[in-house]
Amino acid sequence: MAAVTQNLHTHSTFCDGKNTIGEMARAAYDAGFKSLGFSSHAFTPHDTSYCMKLSDYESYRSEILRMREQYKGRMDIFVGLEQDYFAVKPTIKTDYLIGSVHYVEKNGEYIPVDETREDIERAVSRLYGGDIYAFLEDYFALVSDVKNRMYCDIAGHIDLCEKFNGDGTLFDRTHPRYTAAYRAAVKKLCAEGCTFEINTGAMSRGYTDFPYPNESVLRFIRECGGRIILSSDSHSADTVGYKLAEMCSCAAQCGFTERYELSESGGFAAVKL
Repeated sequence: MAAVTQNLHTHSTFCDGKNTIGEMARAAYDAGFKSLGFSSHAFTPHDTSYCMKLSDYESYRSEILRMREQYKGRMDIFVGLEQDYFAVKPTIKTDYLIGSVHYVEKNGEYIPVDETREDIERAVSRLYGGDIYAFLEDYFALVSDVKNRMYCDIAGHIDLCEKFNGDGTLFDRTHPRYTAAYRAAVKKLCAEGCTFEINTGAMSRGYTDFPYPNESVLRFIRECGGRIILSSDSHSADTVGYKLAEMCSCAAQCGFTERYELSESGGFAAVKL
């Protein structure tokens, strides 16, 4: 397997990350990375607890460009954003966008998908009459629309709803309604040319022992001819490359022969696993 020397899903203290852009860049360089992309959470008006402030966008881009100059000739640095489905449109120039769904809107309320299991269970009981699969169907309907809505390059952690389902007790991932929901989203995104990330964020934070997407979803992405990148969704300097090499083996076991990386000249290029 080829070494993985790029991560495009990286957070910093501009949003809910623990380390500065400079510290994250240093950690990636020390780990042997050849390129690094920053993808702070874009501003979501209904929930400002985890995302960037609109007033910080220009400073964010300027700091990344400063790192780009500092590491010029040694490591490529890219400007990105992680655009939630309900985030404001980008106000700065970026090299790429990750489109993600962190909330389901129901009756004017925003249900967080990845904050706590209890949030989901309470909302499903109150707003869905206890039907977890109706909630999941709404979630994947939003996931299916990320390319169309955000013009994103990458579909981020498409089964984020698995975060609190590591033991399989929140919902049955083999349930036909769940399978139909994620398959419809994958088919649509593949047809639109969106790239899917294999994301180790839940693994590094101890929520699951498998990545987003899980193996079944990954195999279906492969069946549909989808493309993949590898990312750590790192929120701290010690996880910038978390188990990315292992994800090459995971992808190969699911039938992939190549992954994609963002190139310095722009655009995504295939890299053999």
